[in-house]
Amino acid sequence: MAEKIKFHLDENVNNAIVQGLRRRGIDVTTTPEQSLIGASDEEQLNLHISKQSDFYSRYRFPQNESN
Repeated sequence: MAEKIKFHLDENVNNAIVQGLRRRGIDVTTTPEQSLIGASDEEQLNLHISKQSDFYSRYRFPQNESN
């Protein structure tokens, strides 16, 4: 039997992506749901290595105020 795909998405990933993955039967957890807001990517990565889930982080660069 094939293993189920598991992802952990950080707080910068749009909720529409989370819902779309779940509709397709993918096991998704998020940083806010796991009370991990403020945890470093490294901390989150280590947690999800132990859970055997893939971790996706979408870093948002600050806007350049001169533009």
